[in-house]
Amino acid sequence: MVQVGFKSDRGLKRKNNEDACFVIPEDKLYIVADGVGGGNSGEVASRLVVSHIAERVKKTPIKTAKRSEDIKAYLVQSIKEANELICKMAEEDPETHGMATTVVLAYINRRKLYVLNVGDSRAYLLRDYQLTQITEDHTYVNTLIKSGAISEEDARTHPQKNIITRALGGELSVEPDIFEVKLMKNDILLLCTDGLHGEVEDRKICEILNSGMPMSELCNQLITKANRSGGNDNITVVCVKI
Repeated sequence: MVQVGFKSDRGLKRKNNEDACFVIPEDKLYIVADGVGGGNSGEVASRLVVSHIAERVKKTPIKTAKRSEDIKAYLVQSIKEANELICKMAEEDPETHGMATTVVLAYINRRKLYVLNVGDSRAYLLRDYQLTQITEDHTYVNTLIKSGAISEEDARTHPQKNIITRALGGELSVEPDIFEVKLMKNDILLLCTDGLHGEVEDRKICEILNSGMPMSELCNQLITKANRSGGNDNITVVCVKI
């Protein structure tokens, strides 16, 4: 059994919401995307990736993939197909030229969690009151952190912190990162866009997730905190308790 909450908010500074999320509780599949691009094209890209994956799961149920290798192949293929669709639309429609999107998706199969990501939308796991970031950001500042050029604290205010190094729609070929985690009772999975983790420190996110509130209320509290911290971007969160 799992408990699920999800919410998306425009934030305080943006005119429209280019984030998208989709939850398929019966399949234990959860998706978050953050679109980028001029006009409304970021919105088009993020909605395209979540709708394509949801449609694929409906047509070819993910439950048909039994082995770990088959599950990962299914999820990778879903993301690659969505990337091709975004690239094709951007090429054919001048209004959507240059559009792209991040994506993070999570699939729970029995006691195993599969997470795939492209870009800087994140997956976290709360276990025994400790918060761990599962995914790794595909960003310029993260490259600098890994090389030792800047600290994580410097990254929060770096002028190029919004530069993404990998996204759907960026190139015809895309490789998502894949993570496998063994789940335990009372684990809480959090998927979010950078509208949350860019505004709220992990320490505060951890505090909210540890509050014992229902998943839907956790989502409300996380978005409220992000807006109170500036609300400079769209904010989308999905919370899942095992």
